[in-house]
Amino acid sequence: MKTTGNVMLLESYKILFRKGNILALVAPLVVYLMIFYAYPMLQMISRSFQDPNLTLIHYFDFFRMPACYYAMFNTFKIALFTTIFCFILGYPIAYLLTTVSQRSAQILTVLIIVPFWISILVRSYAWMVLLGRNGIVNQLLMKLSVIETPIAMMHNRFGVYVGMINILLPYMIFPLFSVMKGIDKTLVNAALIMGAPPWKAFLKVFFPLSLPGVAAGGLLVFIIALGFFITPALLGGAKDTTIALLIQIQVDELLNWGLAAAMATMLLICTSIVLVIYNRYLGIDKMVGS
Repeated sequence: MKTTGNVMLLESYKILFRKGNILALVAPLVVYLMIFYAYPMLQMISRSFQDPNLTLIHYFDFFRMPACYYAMFNTFKIALFTTIFCFILGYPIAYLLTTVSQRSAQILTVLIIVPFWISILVRSYAWMVLLGRNGIVNQLLMKLSVIETPIAMMHNRFGVYVGMINILLPYMIFPLFSVMKGIDKTLVNAALIMGAPPWKAFLKVFFPLSLPGVAAGGLLVFIIALGFFITPALLGGAKDTTIALLIQIQVDELLNWGLAAAMATMLLICTSIVLVIYNRYLGIDKMVGS
């Protein structure tokens, strides 16, 4: 009995030691998030209720300004359509990565990753050079006699989508690829052997199994797109104003930090509501587990 008790005590010490190691590894990350994420966010929320005393005036101003509604609607609309376009473009690329040889997949992966090495600001300016009225794209189309006069591809919604898709497309491709790579291809072959045409085998077998990647990539692209500032500011027009641009105006030009904080807080609340709905119908925990 004494020996059994000593063994149980030793096992308890081992468990505590393992937990201690885990806590030691996690503690720096928790401290980092508390200092550089939680504290600034709480400061922002606190500032939205100060003028300088406790008040709700900034939220009243937010709901009284039609521009805020318009910018918030624009923000979510642009983020949604950017996510859809990234899915349409990213799904075939991710599928291609699973079908080519390992060497070809490595080359394609490098080509997808290379844009990450270039600043978002530099890429946005590059698109301005390409899409301008006298830009390379318009000049090429005119030389090919496709168009007679330059067409507006910048300072409008088209330019915003092109710039954002260029930046966010890898965030859709890699979650899709990681899920597709784990799909057992023999299931598709089994459907083909049973007489299903290739398109039906893909839609009935492969595509449903890749949905966790679609959900993960879609969520990642959508959340990042909500906070975009540089690309809409450079490639968009007056009708493409997002809530991030309004916040910048309040901070830099009007020095109204309270209203800017209220706008940021409302964006946080709306995003949280979207996440709750997303989790309710798709299940973020199941998606991450898959």
